[in-house]
Amino acid sequence: MLKPDANGYFITGSDTDVGKTYIACQIVRQLRAAGIVVETRKPAESGCRPGPDDDLLTHDAAALQQANGGRESIEHIAPYRFCAALAPHRAARLEGRSVQMQDLIDACTRDRADACLIVEGAGGFYSPLAENGLNADLAAALQLAVIIVVYDRIGAVNQALMTLQAVMSRHLRVAAIILNQVSPMTDNDMDNAADLQVYCELPVIRCTHDARLPPIFGAEHG
Repeated sequence: MLKPDANGYFITGSDTDVGKTYIACQIVRQLRAAGIVVETRKPAESGCRPGPDDDLLTHDAAALQQANGGRESIEHIAPYRFCAALAPHRAARLEGRSVQMQDLIDACTRDRADACLIVEGAGGFYSPLAENGLNADLAAALQLAVIIVVYDRIGAVNQALMTLQAVMSRHLRVAAIILNQVSPMTDNDMDNAADLQVYCELPVIRCTHDARLPPIFGAEHG
């Protein structure tokens, strides 16, 4: 089990649609249950829906808001929201806007110095995030421990190890790899967790389909 990091975590994925938001929300709930003050950020979110008063309705930021007990506004969690379901920098261009890496770094500033900051990226670790940077650049700027979320399916070991190498190349600490079973397992003979553990010494945690993330924090944070 992990000792909660006092600074927080950057939640990244091996690809898009691997369940980063679901896992991030479970992490937020577990930290809060341990009495830890949490702040959440999804600094750029694409694929938002038009809402009343020309506002954009989010999915990921709204889920993070609910997981954190509604203590943060959507505007605070996700200040850069766009309609097109594309990489944020390209979605912004379609709206005649521009998002720069420094904008996203600034958006991840804590309100409380003692808060555990949970930042969810958009797409995979090397996915474009701003006009001048990738998710990897935001993670490097924030210097948070990284949790890698991988879709638990055939090919997961390859995806996990490539992402792990990419994160380590930025001299960032990887706290854990979470194999997320986004859809029901169709091959009972497959065991990606066991196969992956042979090649890395990190905690490898499985989250089975339609189940909560098992408890992953086991000590006081500090």
